[in-house]
Amino acid sequence: MTTKYSLEEVRKHNGKSSCWLVIHENVYDVTKFMEEHPGGEEVLLEVAGTETTEAFEDVGHSTDARELMVQYKIGELTDEDKSKVKKVTEKSQFRESSTTGNGVSSWLLPVSVAVGATILYRLFLSYQSS
Repeated sequence: MTTKYSLEEVRKHNGKSSCWLVIHENVYDVTKFMEEHPGGEEVLLEVAGTETTEAFEDVGHSTDARELMVQYKIGELTDEDKSKVKKVTEKSQFRESSTTGNGVSSWLLPVSVAVGATILYRLFLSYQSS
């Protein structure tokens, strides 16, 4: 049976001597890993004692990093806290998807800049040759 931890308990482990993180509803004790972390221990200390799934995913950790995590897993969030985390995660995903647009806006600006730069370059060349 997996040990269950509350977010309140995880928050107590927010320093260099005891550093816990919650990622995808799992609780990890990364205290012994801090010195080995490629991003430095400061990165872990910034999120110590918190639910940090979004930050973890934003970095784009490798498969090796995800496999390494297994040895630091000490348990899971309580069912009550899992539902709290899901609500917060769903809100942030909604906010992110509503600000990223429908796909057109993500490429419209770069294409416009490229077209504008091309026109300016051609004008510059035509003035130089005259």
